[in-house]
Amino acid sequence: MSFELPDLPYSHDALAGHGMSRETLEYHHDIHHKAYVDNGNKAIAGTEWEGKPVEEIIKGTYDANAVAQNGIFNNASQYWNHNQFWEMMAPGGTGMPGELEKALNEAFGSVDEFKSQFSAAGAGQFGSGWAWLVKDTDGSLKVTKTENGVNPLCFGQTALLGCDVWEHSYYIDFRNKRPAYLQNFLDNLVNWENVASRM
Repeated sequence: MSFELPDLPYSHDALAGHGMSRETLEYHHDIHHKAYVDNGNKAIAGTEWEGKPVEEIIKGTYDANAVAQNGIFNNASQYWNHNQFWEMMAPGGTGMPGELEKALNEAFGSVDEFKSQFSAAGAGQFGSGWAWLVKDTDGSLKVTKTENGVNPLCFGQTALLGCDVWEHSYYIDFRNKRPAYLQNFLDNLVNWENVASRM
């Protein structure tokens, strides 16, 4: 299977009134995400990974001992990350299903405390990367952060929510104010029904 750029699940300007402009989505989806698709297809061509599911490629090419990951991993993981990211948002966000609210309260003490930890993880990620809410291998919910394109698949975790903290995700709308971008993401953009469906 080759990588293919998915359509956004909403129009390019659907999030504009909620803190993510049309210009950001045009750059982020149409240029950056497409580059991971194109470069990923080139990188796997003629290798053992050609035709394999992207999740298998990510798990098979991740090197826990490497300072910098290889090109196949970087493009495959960022392709996957962004496929999830678009689905994790909705215009104006959505209400939080009761079972997710209960799970967050049990894991973090409150939804507000979860949001605080998630924002801190994203703001504290040095350089490019992602903040995540994951279901860990023991079934518990945890907030994590990863560098560059590394994602929860690398650690056997299930990604419930991810926020891209690479500068191209927020610089047009928030300039260098990453904490404000994260707060807006949690308050105005998250598709909590999608998050709950991943549990």
